[in-house]
Amino acid sequence: MTIGIARSRPGKLGFIIVMFSLGFTAHLVSAQQNSPVASKSQKGNYNEIKNAPEKARLRQNPFENDPNAVLAGGKLFERNCAGCHGLKAEGGKRAPSLLREEVQHATSGTLFWILTNGVVWQGMPVWSKLPEPERWQIVAFLKSFKASATPGGPGGQ
Repeated sequence: MTIGIARSRPGKLGFIIVMFSLGFTAHLVSAQQNSPVASKSQKGNYNEIKNAPEKARLRQNPFENDPNAVLAGGKLFERNCAGCHGLKAEGGKRAPSLLREEVQHATSGTLFWILTNGVVWQGMPVWSKLPEPERWQIVAFLKSFKASATPGGPGGQ
């Protein structure tokens, strides 16, 4: 007795449904990235600043006013953060600008807390495995933009 395996080829209708689904998904993703709703959700990231506990907000950066820490923090930022926040922290499709007033007015302790805990529901990973001195150096780098920050960040966003 021989058992044959029936080969099933998707018909034209199956092919059309698959292609339509892929095209629709790509269009939906593209629309979400370019929609005003996406930029509103990025603004939601700034709300996390308000959620930092008081104890975290009051922490001082041990590298404050250390130009070497700012340089080291810049290199760490480029390696770990620029892929989402942009080389100059200006933001992009994946993450908000860190030049915004909300970020620049946040305490160093608040920024350290956010960096340590992430904003996972918005796509920012937890960086607690990065050694504490390196996280403080990134904070020093971010705070170095304070003098050049404009209200609302670049483009008034």
